[in-house]
Amino acid sequence: MTGASSGAVRYCGRTFTPADLETIRALAAALPTRRAIADAVCDALHWRRPDGRRKDMSARVALGRMHHDGLITLPPPRNGNGNGRHARHRHPDPQLALPTDPAPITGTLADLGPLRLTVVATAAESRTWNALIAAHHYLGYTPLAGAQLRYLVHTDAGTLAALGFAAAAWKCAPRDAHIGWDPATRAQRLHLVVGNARFLIRPHVRVPHLASTILARAARRLPADWRDRYGYTPVLLETFVETGRFTAASYRAANWIHVGQTQGRGKLDRRHQHALPVKDVYLYPLHRHFRRILTAPD
Repeated sequence: MTGASSGAVRYCGRTFTPADLETIRALAAALPTRRAIADAVCDALHWRRPDGRRKDMSARVALGRMHHDGLITLPPPRNGNGNGRHARHRHPDPQLALPTDPAPITGTLADLGPLRLTVVATAAESRTWNALIAAHHYLGYTPLAGAQLRYLVHTDAGTLAALGFAAAAWKCAPRDAHIGWDPATRAQRLHLVVGNARFLIRPHVRVPHLASTILARAARRLPADWRDRYGYTPVLLETFVETGRFTAASYRAANWIHVGQTQGRGKLDRRHQHALPVKDVYLYPLHRHFRRILTAPD
């Protein structure tokens, strides 16, 4: 949360005035569930995606944080996960849907045969994706933020990799400078940037050039898949690669552009204490005129 002298507060990229908070409190007192409250808040405050649908997930996260900060009172969550506050600490069983001790996969890309990228759409696919990330990704499993797409990568040898794309970072100085964004324009256009939040190749898979090939294919697939799901087409991808842990060689080989580094501060680091690892910032244009699109006036 960020505050302002006017009494306004900001959550999930949206500023809420004192009048907005009163509207939310009235809806929270009148409706029985957090989901119903979030839907009503979206309608009352005209909080919608570019395709006209409610930004219901952002609303539920924002309301949960308001509740945690004492600004509103919500009914208890029906699913017991605190509407997002505790879900990030709940990890799926790492062995769920995963074979134990798989045989090593080596050789060349040609040896693998065709790569098949599939959008996670079923409950079984979601369990597999979650289990892969929980078992093998250094950040572990947490629900992705906002609008998102998850992919699994298959060959005849089985499921080799998992990728996740989700909402872009609200602020990132190197990215914003590369685009030419001021805060107002960023707020209007941020939905056209998508973050590569997770990328994992299973540890028993050791095939040269596989990672960069998957990244390239995912970048080609994502604009149409995103448009099919959300009704608009993003024009830029971003990712953050922890320095000292990874070289980002696969991203560079897939033609991602290094634009700078983060400052190593989290969203709540108001005292400017460097508490998080420094990360390299990489961008991948999905449209040759991405700057023009992202900086054009309304």
